[in-house]
Amino acid sequence: MPEADAIETVDHSKLGAEVARLLGELGVDPASHTGGTLPARSPITGEIVARVRESDPDSVGRTIDTAHAAFLQWRMVPAPKRGELVRLFGEELRASKPSLGRLVSIEVGKITSEGLGEVQEMIDICDFAVGLSRQLHGLTIATERAEHRMMESWHPLGVTGIISAFNFPVAVWAWNAALALVCGNSTVWKPSEKAPLTALATTALFERALARFRQQAGEAPEGLATLLIGGRDVGEVMVDHPRVPLVSATGSTAMGRNVGPRLAKRFARAILELGGNNAAVVTPSADLDLTLRAVAFAAMGTAGQRCTTLRRLFVHEDVYGTFLPRLKKAYQSVTTGDPLQPATLVGPLIDGIAYEQMQAALDLAKAAGGIVFGGERVMVRGRSEAYYVRPALVEIARQTGPVERETFAPILYVIPYRDFDAVLALHNAVPQGLSSSIFTSDLREAEIFLSARGSDCGIANVNIGPSGAEIGGAFGGEKETGGGRESGSDTWKAYMRRVTNTVNYGRTLPLAQGVKFDIG
Repeated sequence: MPEADAIETVDHSKLGAEVARLLGELGVDPASHTGGTLPARSPITGEIVARVRESDPDSVGRTIDTAHAAFLQWRMVPAPKRGELVRLFGEELRASKPSLGRLVSIEVGKITSEGLGEVQEMIDICDFAVGLSRQLHGLTIATERAEHRMMESWHPLGVTGIISAFNFPVAVWAWNAALALVCGNSTVWKPSEKAPLTALATTALFERALARFRQQAGEAPEGLATLLIGGRDVGEVMVDHPRVPLVSATGSTAMGRNVGPRLAKRFARAILELGGNNAAVVTPSADLDLTLRAVAFAAMGTAGQRCTTLRRLFVHEDVYGTFLPRLKKAYQSVTTGDPLQPATLVGPLIDGIAYEQMQAALDLAKAAGGIVFGGERVMVRGRSEAYYVRPALVEIARQTGPVERETFAPILYVIPYRDFDAVLALHNAVPQGLSSSIFTSDLREAEIFLSARGSDCGIANVNIGPSGAEIGGAFGGEKETGGGRESGSDTWKAYMRRVTNTVNYGRTLPLAQGVKFDIG
């Protein structure tokens, strides 16, 4: 196994001390992350940096009851005042962005700019939600009955359960929580067992915002944003609880297959953000300079551990021979190593399981005739328990085997194509439907890709990669991606219940559809 490029590394013996310092700066009680039963490991070194106290499954019901009581009070607070709390939370995030961003990088292995970028996503959704708090509007609807008015109203739904994944340990919670809170709901958050520390820190910052809100005479109950630390058993109690009418769950398709039916069984709502097997099409007219940079980031950023990571690349035969060597050169130029160092672009995989899954997928690709470039483990000095890898590029003639499945690691399958309609069919011929891209200067190709007969994904882009999203647009996908939407657009409606109202301000009672029902 090759050794990483000679770059300065952080002394891993000091990483636990830095975590304790950061948690202290962010207002986290030391008792919550010392002496607990859940080991928190940093993928940077593989070492345990804290031991987090877990929630007792038997206490989850009491936590949810507290959240429900908070909802009953919070729903009566005017929405713009609820928005003020979220505004104050955004201020706390701005003030603590360096510390929280650093903690994100340490806990899940993101490079520094991506750790900070995740906190910026939280800030952005707070700004969005504050404006939204004055726009939770329904419709006035034309009615066929004289002297009647019909309208649509939106009311708070209840406790919003949030299950988040390790790869975006705090941003996904914020996408849900900021909207849920301005809509009048309380929240209960079950973070990934692989990322409890950032959840503790985020909750502490929210408590700071709550304290400021109350100092300004704001009325906010206890239990408005609660945290559950633990494994699957804790999450299942929340998913099955009758006082949680909505659960937003981000994770694997396998997780969604468990959560979805459990919610449906009790007629609860689900926002499911599950697997992605995202593709891009490079056409003959593509700007290859732009395409190269977009593909490189989308495929290698976050060490391939984004749900929107580019995993399949269809390149037209006319440009395949030109583009592929340039892409390989870009892969060779990328520095893999300590994510806390400025020169690093690719940090570690989250753990050894992710590494094993990556190698298993590459073995299957080779068996299917694929030619693998990269993909080997990188041994960083003094970090034998950390899993760094070179991003892998696999030339393969057909979409088969591992190409049709999502492997949460930096593997890019490159497939040549000739016919545009045929490549659209291949693009859509996988179970997942999250994000997609086309690189073209042909207006017709771009518009077809975005049309009903084009990409079947929830996100379809032209001349940008599939990864990365802004909070102004609804985020989510179709098919095995789950169909849920988070963040912007009109997603707020998922956190509320719709009521149709009809008011008769006349003295007669005309019935709809001309029905006659006269009584003596």
